[in-house]
Amino acid sequence: MADAVSLSFPDGSKREFPAGVTGLEVAESIAKSLAKKSVAYALDGELRDLTDPINNDGALELVARTDEGALELIRHDCAHVLAEAVQELWPGTQVTIGPVIENGFYYDFARNEPFTPEDLPVIEKKMKEIIGRNQPFTKEVWGRDEAKAYFAEKGESYKVELVDAIPEDQELKIYKQGEWLDLCRGPHMRSTNDIGQAFKLMNVAGAYWRGDSKNAMLTRIYGTAWADEKQLKQYQFMLEEAQKRDHRKLGREMDLFHFQEEGPGVVFWHSKGWRIFQSMVSYMRRRLEGTYEEVNAPQILDKGLWETSGHWGWYNENMFAVKSAHAFINDKDEEADHRVFALKPMNCPGHVQIFKHGLKSYRDLPVRLAEFGAVHRYEPSGALHGLMRVRGFTQDDAHVFCTEDQLEEEILRINDLMMSVYEDFGFEQVEVKLATRPEKRVGTDAMWDHAEDILRRVLDKMAVESEGRITTGVNEGEGTFYGPKFEYTLKDAIGRDWQIGTTQVDFNLPERFGAFYIDSDSEKKQPVMIHRAICGSMERFLGILIENYSGHFPLWLSPLQVVVASITSDANDYTEQVVARLKKAGLTASADTRNEKINYKVREHSLAKVPVILVCGMREADEGTVNMRRLGSKDQKSYGLDEAIAALAEEAVPPDVRKENEIG
Repeated sequence: MADAVSLSFPDGSKREFPAGVTGLEVAESIAKSLAKKSVAYALDGELRDLTDPINNDGALELVARTDEGALELIRHDCAHVLAEAVQELWPGTQVTIGPVIENGFYYDFARNEPFTPEDLPVIEKKMKEIIGRNQPFTKEVWGRDEAKAYFAEKGESYKVELVDAIPEDQELKIYKQGEWLDLCRGPHMRSTNDIGQAFKLMNVAGAYWRGDSKNAMLTRIYGTAWADEKQLKQYQFMLEEAQKRDHRKLGREMDLFHFQEEGPGVVFWHSKGWRIFQSMVSYMRRRLEGTYEEVNAPQILDKGLWETSGHWGWYNENMFAVKSAHAFINDKDEEADHRVFALKPMNCPGHVQIFKHGLKSYRDLPVRLAEFGAVHRYEPSGALHGLMRVRGFTQDDAHVFCTEDQLEEEILRINDLMMSVYEDFGFEQVEVKLATRPEKRVGTDAMWDHAEDILRRVLDKMAVESEGRITTGVNEGEGTFYGPKFEYTLKDAIGRDWQIGTTQVDFNLPERFGAFYIDSDSEKKQPVMIHRAICGSMERFLGILIENYSGHFPLWLSPLQVVVASITSDANDYTEQVVARLKKAGLTASADTRNEKINYKVREHSLAKVPVILVCGMREADEGTVNMRRLGSKDQKSYGLDEAIAALAEEAVPPDVRKENEIG
């Protein structure tokens, strides 16, 4: 081991320290105040305990409790305190695992009587008491026999099993906070007091040990933790807003769609929901016109095609395989077609077949094929979630076949289209991340190096040209098995991130299927294939839009744009005339001439999220006017009928058509 280590710091400076120096000692050497506020350090991006020794050169960053990187530590430590609180309150309860998750943490417990929501306030009170004790987190390395004997004596059978699961070449770490201890990889902050009081236990749920239904059912307690009370309140507000905006709830109120047991994970579209869906598809078709050729590949294809593509080997657990009913019933009938077919989970193999049909020249490239293809993927029943996670959905899918020289230009063209589409739907800020090679993949390392280098170069250019609209990052190991990709993430109205579109570079599928074009030298060349989806799943994107707009769709997307409600039956004829005029102007409108009070009608249509309500009485009929009330406003204003129709028709023009009209 070297006598000294060279450490570089975020400000670009470098310093040498004796080998074995701790993060705390480094902080103290710089400033006492820095040491006082540091709770951990990161060496080459890896978080470590502040008291861990440093024995190799690297980039060091001291982590303060207020840094974003400390949130994971706050939540991890909070999970340990949760486990200690439960065992103090209910001795004999076994603790199992307690990881950090997005926005919080959970811990699974084994107890004869499951926990209930009523237990959470009691546990929270005990957690605050433990945090106030300010017990330091200390780490020890134990032998396996020692650890197993300790946990076995305490009746912690799950911990004994976890000890056995740790690879022999890894240290077995024990973290203590006062007298209580847990098996843990770490790292942790300095003491329980560093957690703070900005945490909340959210709910309880059942969970099988190791996620296997054959194992015992445990009780999982979920919690969230933040650096301060302000962040916690913001998160709680977001959850409340998310509950109000839940697309399943709004879908019922707006009569858009439903699900039922006989069709798990597939959507029953009602007329209003289907109208929105078709408006989205029509919009996307207009955006592709003149650039892409729309095609349609078969829904079911022989298993052999999916074996060639690699999906059967890499993805078969998510695919639906089918045979004819005749083959099942007559399983020994030699005349029966016993071949196995698969419902397509994606469109790409079908598009390669369409590209291959007929000889292609380099002059024909790029070939851009688009499809609003219905696909089916098996999702576990517990993962299904309204429109957000379904088994049958429609992809706004496209594949570009091009030369390698055309690749960068095509990706930039796709990016311009995607950014324009997202802007039209109301999303201004977009994060684009490069998802790199996964552990399980096809193709050579040289191919992956080449593809990732291209995408890195293009990503830098996209960020510069976006003028601040695009932020970038890297998702290590999150690429698909056949190539790296860009992942587009949008932020909705209440601050949630949604990963939507993708652009994937693929050198593999064309090779697997023997796709080629004739180059200028009359030789066969393999095209590069770009997989591109903007909305991804149209169903999921609509679910996101419902929640983003809270059902208050812009007029061009609203399934029912205007309701004309009569005040008295004497105004019914005029009400119907107004509806006819609105429809003639291209608006979707309906009349409400029921014998109900006008306030009742307005309230009912407001709950259904109708964006515009026109109120008509005898005065309006005599004057040729309407009273307009907007969704979300209690005010109403009188307009001449011609003026109102012209204004609404102009507002209902889709954004892409409006831009075309302005250019024209």
